[in-house]
Amino acid sequence: MSPRVPSGLTLGAVEALIVTVVGLLGFILGIVIWWRIFSKAGYSGLLGLLMFVPLVNVIVLLYFAFGTWPIEKEVERLRGSR
Repeated sequence: MSPRVPSGLTLGAVEALIVTVVGLLGFILGIVIWWRIFSKAGYSGLLGLLMFVPLVNVIVLLYFAFGTWPIEKEVERLRGSR
């Protein structure tokens, strides 16, 4: 007697679906987080998408860490106008 193969989704397919959904939710959460960080610094939120490109993300992060942010320029402009 041969083993019976279950019809419909197998356990492996269900696990793959769960991993895919969790991964997609994590990716979307990452986009939202980076978008907010770049927006609050005064940059376009679209730059947050570059954080998902290998090697480019390191370059952007270095520029972000050591460059002068647009929001800093605005604060200096406002302080100088007193």
